[in-house]
Amino acid sequence: MSEERKGDWLQTSSGIAFWPLDPRPEEVEIQDIAHALSNMCRYGGHCREFYSVAQHSVLVSQALSPEYKLWGLLHDAGEAYVVDIPRPLKRFLTNYAEIEKGVMNAVCDKFDMARKMPDEVKRVDNAILADEMPQLMKSPPRPWNLIEPPLGITIRPWTSAEANIRFLSEFRMLTGILQHQRNSS
Repeated sequence: MSEERKGDWLQTSSGIAFWPLDPRPEEVEIQDIAHALSNMCRYGGHCREFYSVAQHSVLVSQALSPEYKLWGLLHDAGEAYVVDIPRPLKRFLTNYAEIEKGVMNAVCDKFDMARKMPDEVKRVDNAILADEMPQLMKSPPRPWNLIEPPLGITIRPWTSAEANIRFLSEFRMLTGILQHQRNSS
């Protein structure tokens, strides 16, 4: 008889059953994270051209000091399992933050990271908005009220396939490991 789990499951790109309401570190796979984030467009898809969450994550990682790079790369990893919700909407979804936090805790446990996002990662994640907005979006109809100055990054959007490769490459460089993909049979 199968084990009782909370909520329902989704099938990841590698074929794993993942329960977003009952996430477990052993069900988190870096290939699933890279695949999903490389296919997910930032800003709810409202960019002038496709710009993936995976590319954003690589750029955040590269802007951080060495001790924070892995956290920077994986700071949006939970979105691989619960999707990227634009900030203006996210705060009004009453239990979304709790669900996303549970998934991020499983990600942190899987990759041996502290469960609390370092302040430096938060700062860079906010600062990159000032680089992304003018390069990827039309002129804003209202001020964005950005809280950090830009990092000075030039953004040339990657294809989904390139973002996947670069995300996994960054992960391998930072961790020195690559998990084996599960057999699909």
